Amino acid sequence: MNSHTAFEETSIQWGALRALNLFSANPDERFDRLTRLAKRLFDVPVAKVTLVAREMIYTVACTGEQKAPIPREHSFCSETIKSDDVMIVPDTLADGRFADNPFVLGAPHVRFYAGCPLVINGCRLGTLCLVDDVPRNMTQEDIMLMKDLAATVEHELTAMHWAIVDGLTGLVNRRGFEKLAQNGLNACRRMQRPASLLFFDLNGFKVINDTFGHAEGDLALRNFAGALKLTFRSTDIIGRLGGDEFAVLLLDSSPSDTGAAIQRLRTILKSQDERGRRGYQLRFSVGHVDTDGLEAADIGRMLLDGDTLMYSDKRALFRTPASTNRTS
Repeated sequence: MNSHTAFEETSIQWGALRALNLFSANPDERFDRLTRLAKRLFDVPVAKVTLVAREMIYTVACTGEQKAPIPREHSFCSETIKSDDVMIVPDTLADGRFADNPFVLGAPHVRFYAGCPLVINGCRLGTLCLVDDVPRNMTQEDIMLMKDLAATVEHELTAMHWAIVDGLTGLVNRRGFEKLAQNGLNACRRMQRPASLLFFDLNGFKVINDTFGHAEGDLALRNFAGALKLTFRSTDIIGRLGGDEFAVLLLDSSPSDTGAAIQRLRTILKSQDERGRRGYQLRFSVGHVDTDGLEAADIGRMLLDGDTLMYSDKRALFRTPASTNRTS
């Protein structure tokens, strides 16, 4: 039985890794060092660290071959992450899964492949793999050595991952949110599509901590994070900025769509309160900032505006239930 899940179920983990710029043309030296070591230890022409996205395979580090992304449908690594085991293909031409693969029949003429899945927070997100242009086998000792190297890669990826992920809620933290959100805004600018930022602050959170204790306060934060995940799309970027402050960037979303999402969130929280009956209600104030995508937008500026508008909404709490809105 496989004990880990594949990347499709882990948008938070995947987004966090993407925020680390591991898909850039300049990978971290620590991963290049590990692929050089693997190439030397196993005497293969190519050693790689890859991340498996929904449609493409991205090479984080590679010794002996080009690093350009390749379609997932042609990738050996896509098969590797289907299980926790090292996948070994001694001769690709003798394996029905790969005999007609374009990378077998054409350049780089792969004849041998070995891949070890990389597991980050219980999710298989990529591989450490070895490639040769001649058939070969691996011993049990080779397999154990490959697993040891893969564990080192996992350790480095996990450390980088947790640097931008909030440990309590599993959302990206402020650093991770700003990186992901700015990338999202840049993409909207290129496509001239709108985006909306929502800046949330929980109302009465100090009272929850003071009355029910910090463990209950932590649970309230996790419940609010869960409600955000239920409310917003997988393409939206959700982060915990710190304390009881959260933010969401909705990509390709109109102001009316964003307003409807806020109402969905209120409904979900009300339903949670009614089911949980924990002696308090989760309520929030929100600042709503829009950008039309026609001009460059800065996430730092939008967060400042959102913070200001959130406090205006908090002050007006007993005068109007509607959130405040400004166009960036």
